[in-house]
Amino acid sequence: MPVLDSFSLTGKVTVVTGAARGIGAALAVAVAEAGSDVALLVRDAAAAEPVREQVAALGVRAGVYTADVTDRAGLEDVRDAITAELGVPDVLVNNAGTCIHRAAFEVSDEEWDTVVDTNLTGLWRTSQVFGRAMADRTDGRRGGSIVNIGSISSIIVNRPQWQPGYNASKAAVHQLTKSLAVEWAPLGIRVNALAPGYVRTAMAPVDDPAFKPRWIDDAPMQRAAEPEELGPTVVWMASDASSFMTGSVVVVDGGYTAV
Repeated sequence: MPVLDSFSLTGKVTVVTGAARGIGAALAVAVAEAGSDVALLVRDAAAAEPVREQVAALGVRAGVYTADVTDRAGLEDVRDAITAELGVPDVLVNNAGTCIHRAAFEVSDEEWDTVVDTNLTGLWRTSQVFGRAMADRTDGRRGGSIVNIGSISSIIVNRPQWQPGYNASKAAVHQLTKSLAVEWAPLGIRVNALAPGYVRTAMAPVDDPAFKPRWIDDAPMQRAAEPEELGPTVVWMASDASSFMTGSVVVVDGGYTAV
């Protein structure tokens, strides 16, 4: 296979959670540009419609499916609907997440639960539900690829804002990635994680003067990433171009954690 052909996702089905905006929307477009049909798994179908239209305009099949990633029954219903309409998912991009900026003494139980339930438990349940479909597939293919969106917050403590629940949840995501990768390797399911640095999204006000000195000026490249810059790495991780990689955490942070 020519090397560039190994990056192709043509004929595959990719599920992207949290795909209505920001990083999730950019990743949905990226895998579509690589040839994959795309299932946008979101909580607000109307919000995801512009992304669906952008993906469909690339000549692939695209659908919007609603579920809360913490709701196992809802995820199973969506998995069955995606399988019936697009086919058994080949790729799962676990992108859905949330963050609450609060000092540790001020974090309520409800806030802690919201962050951990979405970022960790939701990713766990989504991986179980769609991983089962990959393991049990009868369409002649074998396994699949799961890409978890982690964070450099798993290995640093962000400043000047405090976000202990987010940091802990992303560290757990990276360890869960390794656990699933080892257990599911015999099934042909690869599991890897992408750990981005600061990315310009609604959730990360990178130009705010209160944050910029720590978030941007401390980084060797002295800028934030645009969501679209993560797309090529996710395509590589999802595709056969990374066929011998599993259990890895790929850091893409403009050099932030190198200093």
